[in-house]
Amino acid sequence: MISLKGKRALVTGGSRGIGAAVARLLAQAGADVGIAYRSRSADAESVLFDITNHKGIYFSHMGDLSTKAANDSFVDKAVQLFGGVDIYVGNSGFWPPDPLPVSMLDDERWRFTMATNLDGMFYGARAAARAMSDGGRMIFVSSTAGQRGEAGHADYAASKGAMIAFTKSMAVELGSRQITVNAVAPGWVDTEAVEKPFAVGRQQIEAAIPLGRVASPLDIAGPILFLASPLARHVTGEILNVNGGSVLCG
Repeated sequence: MISLKGKRALVTGGSRGIGAAVARLLAQAGADVGIAYRSRSADAESVLFDITNHKGIYFSHMGDLSTKAANDSFVDKAVQLFGGVDIYVGNSGFWPPDPLPVSMLDDERWRFTMATNLDGMFYGARAAARAMSDGGRMIFVSSTAGQRGEAGHADYAASKGAMIAFTKSMAVELGSRQITVNAVAPGWVDTEAVEKPFAVGRQQIEAAIPLGRVASPLDIAGPILFLASPLARHVTGEILNVNGGSVLCG
């Protein structure tokens, strides 16, 4: 049994999908958990209700998670309430549901995807690194798109590929403090963000996955729990593939 008793964890995008599953698992393992979310306050309160069955103080924060101010505020509040940060899960992100070739990709979508997926990651990671205790854990949610590209979603793939490089860079920088920095790279995950492609092609998607099914949010949260635990203390700079075998990277 993984125990995170006494650990202080933060999860961005924690009101639904992968983030909500991560928040619940971390709380079940004994951690104090704070979640940040852009919207969907009812969902966030549901997560908070679930995790308050466990020990700890829990809070939520609404705002534009791509901004410096929102990320600094989120981490500052954790320091005030928890006394510090031991685990940071950067999960907040955006996948555009409509595919567009680069020749038709407009400036507004490019900037929104980059701001949400890259700026938000940077501001959150920077704030967390400043507040994190030595021996802490930092985990980002990347994507198979960042490893092999994704036609029609070059903006998303580029942001997730940059996240992988960012993860490796931070792992080297923070190693002297015994802080591990890793990422998970999910493939298709059963969340509302991908309802549109699932509605017209779920069977074809599942047929291309060796394990024959789309991942649940819990399938991604479990490996994140491992990376946040003492069991992963000598794992850093790694991209953990959680995709049912759809993308095999050495």
